[in-house]
Amino acid sequence: MSATAPCAGPSPIRRPLAAAALLATLACLVFGLLLAGAGPASAHAALTGSDPADGAVVDTAPQQVTLSFSEAIAVGDDSIRVLDPSGKRADTEAGPEELSEGSTVRYGVSLHSGLPDGTYTVAWQAISADSHPISGAFTFSIGAPSETTVALPSEGAGGGPVGFLYDIARYTAYGGFAVLVGGSAFVLVCWRGGAASLPMQRLVVRGWLALTGATLVMLLLRHPYTGSGKFADAFDLAGLQSVLDTKPGAALVSRLLLLGAAALFTAVLFGTYARREDERERKDLAFGLAVGGGVVATGIAATWSMSEHASTGIQTNIAMPVDILHLLAVAAWLGGLASLLVALYRTPEIGSAAVRRFSAVAFGSVAVLAATGVYQSWRQVGSWTALTGTRYGQLLILKVALIALLLGVAWFSRRWTGRLTDPAAAEEARGDAAGSDAAGEADDVPDDVTPERAAQLARQRAALTATKKKRIRDADPERSGLRRSVLAEAAVAVVLLVVTTMLTSTEPGRTQEEAAGSSAASAPAAGGPVNLSLPFDTGGRNGKGTVRIGIEPGRTGSNDLHVWIDGSDGEPMDVPELKLALTLESKDIGPLPVVPDRLAEGHWSASGVQIPMAGDWTIDVTVRTSDIDQVTIDKNAKIG
Repeated sequence: MSATAPCAGPSPIRRPLAAAALLATLACLVFGLLLAGAGPASAHAALTGSDPADGAVVDTAPQQVTLSFSEAIAVGDDSIRVLDPSGKRADTEAGPEELSEGSTVRYGVSLHSGLPDGTYTVAWQAISADSHPISGAFTFSIGAPSETTVALPSEGAGGGPVGFLYDIARYTAYGGFAVLVGGSAFVLVCWRGGAASLPMQRLVVRGWLALTGATLVMLLLRHPYTGSGKFADAFDLAGLQSVLDTKPGAALVSRLLLLGAAALFTAVLFGTYARREDERERKDLAFGLAVGGGVVATGIAATWSMSEHASTGIQTNIAMPVDILHLLAVAAWLGGLASLLVALYRTPEIGSAAVRRFSAVAFGSVAVLAATGVYQSWRQVGSWTALTGTRYGQLLILKVALIALLLGVAWFSRRWTGRLTDPAAAEEARGDAAGSDAAGEADDVPDDVTPERAAQLARQRAALTATKKKRIRDADPERSGLRRSVLAEAAVAVVLLVVTTMLTSTEPGRTQEEAAGSSAASAPAAGGPVNLSLPFDTGGRNGKGTVRIGIEPGRTGSNDLHVWIDGSDGEPMDVPELKLALTLESKDIGPLPVVPDRLAEGHWSASGVQIPMAGDWTIDVTVRTSDIDQVTIDKNAKIG
């Protein structure tokens, strides 16, 4: 529904829209300033380095293999495995040893002595501090690379059928939370008469059932989701006990306990409160339900905030309360929107006052979402490059676009709301024909009919009256227009909720960039010698020839570079000046100058040439054959 507050006067739309536009502009400005001044942080663990590094070739077998991570992780006995070329365990199987120092998170496993030469595979799996399973694999070689029978995993932890079902449960849990909390708030704040409405009761109860069922499924699947990936392990009592000892497991159990309190709250809301007729008693009960329901809703929201992205990284003492506010605002807006849709389509009683009250609630929710969303975006993205160059940032852009679309559709809903009339007034305007007909039908009942027949006639008259009311309601053009626009809002809201849930399971852009930079700096990629041949012609006398370049080992890190120049006759050729430069345009790196030293006639060399990361590098070669004859040639080479 519209994110605009109700207002009086000749222009009830322009002032709220101007406020919303100002709010959006301020959010963008603050967002830009925060991104520009963002500092380093992490949230969602990632492998940042290893020793030996990925693709490294070492002369002798190391005593242990160590892995470094961007944040704290939970590991098990088999979290790090080292396999020899035949697929047998090369580590001692004693389990990972924590080697962390200060802010550096590092784990290592010891290797057997006397390991033969060949290529070894390191497979690792752990649980990030924000509850998400992470995994990966890499290789290193002793002596020289060799063939290996070990197949690298085709999918990461949390994948497969178990991961798919777990993700479905996560989506369902978020949707159920929005409907349960938003629907209850809609009844208490916007339309108290909805407590006696059967469609509203069904909506909120179904939200509770969806959230409870999804939480139970997540609790059972947590062990196979973070481990074996087998459905049979869902009923492993030892595995379930290990889950209960973790932060995500404790959060799921806490959510189930809070849902028990939510069931009591729902029973009172649609039972005692709905039947209460005294207005003072209803107000007192509504106040108690609002306070108690708010505490329960906050507690349920905290089960996400205390176990996922907000619970790790920088400023967790601020991030968790902000995340709770964000979740509650989402529920109040989207859950209330679902309630309004049900009320407009299934109940004839809701009037314009309730719709306008929800408009005010929606405006407040959007204001909270804007403030908390800006902070969360800065914390999880951190830079403009991460906003556009990572999956998390791209999903965030899509979410903002969907919110903008939702607000645009809400503007039309607000226009229809301004024209909406109460059902009673609309019915009175059309006359009291329906009531007269019903009364006439009641008078036509014969005195000698049986009780069964009288009950049947009463049901028929009630159905006829309901049909006439529905016909009158559907004939109201303002109400029909509002129903269509709210339906469009709900469709966009469903997509928005899906994207929001995807964000909670996606590695934040800030961490993804940091991990990529750390990996590029500390873990050279595997590669091979690079050999290039570039013909040149400076245009002067004896200005034709060929430049041959060799780069070894041809991967990230330190390399040796050799240059040979052959004249047009194929013999080594000396030149007065030779310069090289390397550029990686895709990452805006370079040009990195290289000035080789002359070793012999037609042969130059440079040692320790640093290639910071793998990619498609452009190598520029400048050859000067006389005081005035010079040419620059270039060629692309895949390094790493």
